[in-house]
Amino acid sequence: MEFIRHLVWLLIFPGFVFTVVVGLYACWVVRKVTALIHHRIGPPVLQPLYDVLKLLGKQTMIPEAANKIVFIAAPVVGFASVLVLSILLLGVDFIPSQNDMFLGDVIVAIYLMVIPSLALILGSSASGSPHAAIGASREIKLVTSYELALVMAFIVVIIKTATFQTVSDTVGEVHLLSLSSIAEHAPVFSISGLLAFLAALLCIQAKLGFTPFDIPEAETEIAGGVLIEYSGALLALWKLMQAIMLVALPLFLVILFMGGIGSGIGSILFGIGKYVLVLVLLILIKNTNPRMRIDQALKFFWFYCGPVMALAIVLAMLGNVYDKWWL
Repeated sequence: MEFIRHLVWLLIFPGFVFTVVVGLYACWVVRKVTALIHHRIGPPVLQPLYDVLKLLGKQTMIPEAANKIVFIAAPVVGFASVLVLSILLLGVDFIPSQNDMFLGDVIVAIYLMVIPSLALILGSSASGSPHAAIGASREIKLVTSYELALVMAFIVVIIKTATFQTVSDTVGEVHLLSLSSIAEHAPVFSISGLLAFLAALLCIQAKLGFTPFDIPEAETEIAGGVLIEYSGALLALWKLMQAIMLVALPLFLVILFMGGIGSGIGSILFGIGKYVLVLVLLILIKNTNPRMRIDQALKFFWFYCGPVMALAIVLAMLGNVYDKWWL
C-alpha cells in the first residue's frame, strides 16, 4: 500500500508535470539542434508547448469511416502507458524501499514500452484512411523487427547484473528483474554491455520514430501516415505521448546500462548528464542518416543487430561463468 500511495502521489501532480515539462523541453532541444545543423534559427523554447495548446483549442475531426471507439481510445491508452512508464522509472530512485515492494518491474517496463506502438497501430488502422493503413503496416513491420533485438539487449543486462549478485533463493532471483537492483550497476563498461547498449539505442531510435526509422510517418511519402487523420485534442495527446517518450526511453537506457540517476545532489547532476548524453546520441543519429526503406530496417535489425545481440549474450554468459566482468 505504501508503494501505491507514493505512486499515486507522483502521478497526480509532480510526476505528470515533471515528465510533460521535461518532455516538451527535450522536444525543443531536438528541434533546435536539428535546425542549427540545417543552418536555420529554429523554434523558441516554448514552441512545443504552444503547439500542444493550439491543438487543444482546435476541433477534433473523426472520419466517418473510422471505428470511433478505437480511434479515440488509442491515443488515450498510449499516453497513459508512457506516463505510467515514466513514473515507474522516476520511482526507481525516489520511491523509498521500492526493492521490497515491487519486484520484476523491468518486465512491466518492457510491456509498457510496447503499448504506445500498439496504440499507434490500432488508432491508425481504425481511421479508415489508406495512408494511415500504409503507416500502420509499416509500424507493424518495424515493431516486429526491433523488439527482438531490444529484448535480447535487456537479457544481456540481466545476465551482467547477475554476475554482481549472489542468488541463493527464489526471492533473490526475482531481485534480478528489479530496476532498482539493475540501476546499481553499469553494464555499459563491459564488451557485451556496450554492444547491448548500442543495439538498444538504435531500437529506441526506431521506437521514437526518429530518422532513419521514421518510416511509418514519412511525411514526404504518405503524408504523415499513422497520424494523418488525427486532429485537435487527440493529436495533442499523440504529441504529448511522443514528448514523454523522450523522457522515459532515454531514462530507461540510463537505468539499465549506465547506473541510473541516484538520489544525492551530485548523483542527480551526474545522472542528468547521462540522460543528456543519450539524448545527444539520438539527435546525432537522427541528423546524420537518411530515412531507410522498411525492408532495409527489417534487414538491419534481423540480420545485423540480431546476431550481434546473440554474440553479446554469449559473451555475458562466459563472463558470468568465468567471473570476467569485462566480458
